[in-house]
Amino acid sequence: MRVGLVDAGSNTVRLVVADATGGVPLPVHTAKWKLRLSEQVGADGHFGEEATGQLVEALHKAVEVARRWGAPAPLAFATAVVRNAPDRAAVLRAVAQHTGVRLCVLPGEVEAELTFLGVRRWMGWRAGPLAVFDIGGGSFEVAFGRGRMPEFAVALPLGAGRLTDEFLGHDGPPTADELRALRRRARHQLRDATARIRWEHPHTVVATSRTFQQLARLCGAAPGRNGPFAERILRRGDLRRAIDRLAALPAAERAGLPGISEPRARQSLAGAVVGHTAMKLSGVRTLAICPWALREGILLRYLEDGADWWAAIEATHDTNGCGAGPDGQWGGASLDGGENDRYGIGDGDARAATTVSLLPLRSTPPTPTA
Repeated sequence: MRVGLVDAGSNTVRLVVADATGGVPLPVHTAKWKLRLSEQVGADGHFGEEATGQLVEALHKAVEVARRWGAPAPLAFATAVVRNAPDRAAVLRAVAQHTGVRLCVLPGEVEAELTFLGVRRWMGWRAGPLAVFDIGGGSFEVAFGRGRMPEFAVALPLGAGRLTDEFLGHDGPPTADELRALRRRARHQLRDATARIRWEHPHTVVATSRTFQQLARLCGAAPGRNGPFAERILRRGDLRRAIDRLAALPAAERAGLPGISEPRARQSLAGAVVGHTAMKLSGVRTLAICPWALREGILLRYLEDGADWWAAIEATHDTNGCGAGPDGQWGGASLDGGENDRYGIGDGDARAATTVSLLPLRSTPPTPTA
């Protein structure tokens, strides 16, 4: 069985084409398009026509690449950059009308649950009671559980890109006041979730996401060329010293540090501050870095629970952000030309994709205990 998955994130649109062998999604091809959507949207989060057009074009290319690699119409989802957009409904309609892709916007708590599933499968049962930290451009997810799925999952507005825009909006080194304000926001938002992690006392605490991977590399972890099976850890003391290194440099110069990529150089400092704050408040001294995260969690859930899990449309009026119009129906221009030319797709190239939605994985997570 071959399946494709498209992830529209704050920095890139990523495609994974994977074969399911023994229930394990093994990638056979990956591709990415660097859009930096979080930098293109307006100050209020609106996409507007230009950013929407670039997203449409990237998703069209992803569908075509998946088809060339023998995958059916890929599952497609978007995270906080689309989820938080005031014009989200218009963006999703444009994507559906001009590419045939029904882009599912995952609630933050569901992202946390699926990320936990991916991490649990990678780390195995020997990890015991497990806590997971995941930072993206728009949100920071925390989850804890003893089994396959978490007992507690929450998404917080502490994404590295979001906080960079709010607290570190210039390209120079931050001031002491800016860093204090950033830490204060992180402590306030993380207080309840980290209290829950302290109370649960997990056996293993894991971090995932490109930001954590790059911070771990900055702190001495093995480079990516060593492969996914190399053990990588991130120590709290090393991360605290890394914050000082990052804060001493203008944003553009951070890309010269080990592990820090140019697209994430600007937001690396905010990610480091949030990660360090989460570790300190949780009483965690060491994080294991896991290469599996949200994409793998979605693929695993799809393989284990079947297409009906992904295909069911939960509600009308776009309550899940899966692209329905204001009347709950999928409107749209023809997929064979017309308005598609506006986005450079060309006549007849767009390919209708499977209807996608996401059913809740569990009831509302319990309120963190103090």
